[in-house]
Amino acid sequence: MANSTKTSVTSDVRKLPMMPIRDMVIFPHMVTPFVVGRESSVRALEEALTADRKIFLATQHDASVDEPTAEDIYETGTIGTIVQSVRMPDGNIKVLVEGIERARSIEVNDEDGFFVATVRTGRTDLEITPQVEQLMHRVHTLFEQYVKLQQSLNHESVAASVRMDEPAKLADVIAANLQLGIDEKQQLLDVFDPETRLARVGDVLDVAIEKLNMDRTIQSRVKRQMEKAQKEYYLNEKIKAIQKELGRGEKSEFDELKKKIESAGMPKDVLEKSLQELKKLEAMPAMSAESTVSRNYLDWLLAVPWKKRSKEIRSIEHAETILNSDHYGLEKIKERILEFLAVRQLVKNPKGSILCFVGPPGVGKTSLGMSIAKATGRKFVRMSLGGVRDEAEIRGHRRTYIGALPGQIIQSMKKAGTKNPVFMLDEIDKMASDFRGDPASALLEVLDPEQNSSFQDHYLDVEYDLSNVLFVATANVLHTIPGPLQDRMEILRLHGYTEIEKLEIAKQYLVRKQREGTGLTPEQLVVEDDALKAIIRNYTREAGVRNLEREIGNVCRKVARRVVQRGADYREVLTGDNVNELLGVAKFRDSQVHEKSEIGLVTGLAWTEVGGTILQTEVQVLDGKGKMTATGQLGDVMQESAQAALSYVRSRAQHLGLQKEFYRHVDIHVHVPEGAIPKDGPSAGITLATGLASALTKIKVRRDIAMTGEITLRGKVLAIGGLKEKLLAAHRAGIFEVVIPEENRKDLADFPEMLKTEMKLHFVEEMDEVLQIALEEKLPELSEETPAALTTVIPPELPATHPVAHQ
Repeated sequence: MANSTKTSVTSDVRKLPMMPIRDMVIFPHMVTPFVVGRESSVRALEEALTADRKIFLATQHDASVDEPTAEDIYETGTIGTIVQSVRMPDGNIKVLVEGIERARSIEVNDEDGFFVATVRTGRTDLEITPQVEQLMHRVHTLFEQYVKLQQSLNHESVAASVRMDEPAKLADVIAANLQLGIDEKQQLLDVFDPETRLARVGDVLDVAIEKLNMDRTIQSRVKRQMEKAQKEYYLNEKIKAIQKELGRGEKSEFDELKKKIESAGMPKDVLEKSLQELKKLEAMPAMSAESTVSRNYLDWLLAVPWKKRSKEIRSIEHAETILNSDHYGLEKIKERILEFLAVRQLVKNPKGSILCFVGPPGVGKTSLGMSIAKATGRKFVRMSLGGVRDEAEIRGHRRTYIGALPGQIIQSMKKAGTKNPVFMLDEIDKMASDFRGDPASALLEVLDPEQNSSFQDHYLDVEYDLSNVLFVATANVLHTIPGPLQDRMEILRLHGYTEIEKLEIAKQYLVRKQREGTGLTPEQLVVEDDALKAIIRNYTREAGVRNLEREIGNVCRKVARRVVQRGADYREVLTGDNVNELLGVAKFRDSQVHEKSEIGLVTGLAWTEVGGTILQTEVQVLDGKGKMTATGQLGDVMQESAQAALSYVRSRAQHLGLQKEFYRHVDIHVHVPEGAIPKDGPSAGITLATGLASALTKIKVRRDIAMTGEITLRGKVLAIGGLKEKLLAAHRAGIFEVVIPEENRKDLADFPEMLKTEMKLHFVEEMDEVLQIALEEKLPELSEETPAALTTVIPPELPATHPVAHQ
């Protein structure tokens, strides 16, 4: 603020009667009525009336003090003139006082029972400069805004009272009309300089206006909410009145709920809890949040099936027809389902079965569950467990939480509408666990036939019978499923399909499905068997048929485009020769057998989560100092197998024609291609040993043979797992001669007949036998000591149609 010119400052000292006042601050130019009742105050008033009617008015620090001392009173007060005084019947005096000017007490004495104050006044005559005018205009504008916002003040009368040209008077009049506390008003009274006081009043107005604006915003928001609530209440009351006139009052709604509860077929304890909850709902206000929660709870109890059942089809012939029409092969799975139906015919109330289909993607696990529902006449519901990591997904949330719902088990039962559906738990091996709980542990109760008759969801908080449900789980692998959960399920393995099975599935199901999906007729697209074989061999490499279906769909879409462009009479015959015109260059070679036999290159077999595969294992011998390197992201077990294989070769060095300490002068590098893919397991033992023997003896390994088996330090060949998937992988790759452990002979019982007739299998017990079979040149020392392969499954000649037969 720019400094103003003060023309004169007048000051004088006077002695006046003093009256302490409570709960108010009197400013100059302010006319105020109040009642005087204290004896000391009455005497001071009478003294003033007998003199010149002037009195010094100062505010008490604490209004609750009845007999204040000089220390209990503010020093700064206002000299006022008593305009009018009236004695009331109760002895009190009602006075009207007009403030004249502010003064500060120098000395306060008690004379004849009342205070007499010696005060000094100080009046400053301020020159009206442009800066002062600007300040007055600002304060005047702010005060007008304040009066408009402050509803307790009369806008017109107050605005008229502050139209004045004196800065000191303007500041005092505005300060007197502000809705402030005693301390804040006293601080304004303490300021004698008019310009400073005016600036201080402007600052106080700024803060007060901001508070009032905030209050108004909050008040309008609250008002809108109240209006909305009142409107809803009014409409609800009106609806009730209309319903009452129509004879459909609120009571009838509760009666209807009660009838539904009684006819739902609930168990006795659930029925009692439902009726108790209904009584609580009747006593609750309709608009309360608790009533909404209670009503939702009752709706869920009524929505869940308690007695409704699907009428089962128990005909084994019908079920067999359905299963055969929907799926090709899978004989063991179909037998188990038919056994289940047979038991249903003999036992009146059998326990629900829990089946778990385990197999690679695309072999028909999920669709098999749908076929079971279709064959048995039950409803089908599916719950995907992939990525589920919250236990509440299974059991639900308790009702105390906002937005709580039952778990997926109860929600799916509501969706099914019956208490005996086929319930598919898809991807049960993909569950996880974290701080929110372990859903796999929650499933233990669901999948236990001894416990699931009393399954308890957190939301419903009552026992629900799941014993009539036929649970079917699916998984790609077993090792990620906890042991206790596996123990509660009957594991049924679905292996990959052979080429012949894929051909039949494509002919019977996939081509028809994709042709119908793209709007083609059988006349517009004819697919020959050679075309399907070409797609299976050159465009897919999988255990299932998902990619095969995708490629057939790709063909159908391209043909559909040609039909639209060339007319409805267009006809496409897909053969093995023109497949590449529609699908482009082949994605896979016709055979993954390497072109020629090489030293240190061996074809191994491996099992993966998506089926079997072949692994080309390479071994290179270099000059060095006996170091062995293994690359290709080999796991610890596989690296240990390589060490065991090397130890075997060292132990047989003399029989292999190697120097006794050959390993001291060479480095050996073992590599399994496709290095980005981690590999592990012991079944590559004989593959690694064969590669090492070939690389060290410089004898080539037959390119048309594959092998799998674990090796010991003594050269024994041990059993391995996943044999069917591995043999199918060899078959897909065009390898029809495989070396496998003798201990796996028993596994052939469940293999497709095609594998037994088309593939030549060598069952071995010793590593020496493997070398005699796999190496192109016979090792004399080995042939003298080691018998030939124990068993060979014929035919000895490969099919003439397969590429390997022509080599």
